[in-house]
Amino acid sequence: MTDTKQKRLRLCRVLLVCSLLFIWGNSLLPGSVSGALSQWLHRLLQALVPGEDMPPEGGGLLRKIAHFTEFACLGALLLWHELLIGREKAIPGAVLYGFATACIDETIQCFVPDRGPSVWDVCLDTCGVAAGIFLLLAGLKVRKTKNNKHLEEKT
Repeated sequence: MTDTKQKRLRLCRVLLVCSLLFIWGNSLLPGSVSGALSQWLHRLLQALVPGEDMPPEGGGLLRKIAHFTEFACLGALLLWHELLIGREKAIPGAVLYGFATACIDETIQCFVPDRGPSVWDVCLDTCGVAAGIFLLLAGLKVRKTKNNKHLEEKT
């Protein structure tokens, strides 16, 4: 493995660990703390986007968007890792690991005050993983197309 590829793999793994710590760290927060964070973010968004109709305070929609987004980032990182290590079935592996992460995330919430597991959240999180995988694949396709056009122009 080249030095550059080794560095990318190391970076990817650090980002994966950070992503997992963020996801599972938020699941370890009691419901009251998690709710307060959601309300704080809701007020911040209202201040940043004045005059726009925001969803009602309480953070339900905001929480779902956050779940989807953090798992989309995880999905992209998981696929990147699978591609870097050269797995043949990178996409199914990334989806499987993302689904397992979502299941662990919801299981953690069984043991946290004022929190509970949700099958709906596992589905939403897994859809986020799939979206992240799709976005990374689309980005790689665009990059490959641009590189090919650039090579054609040189010849």
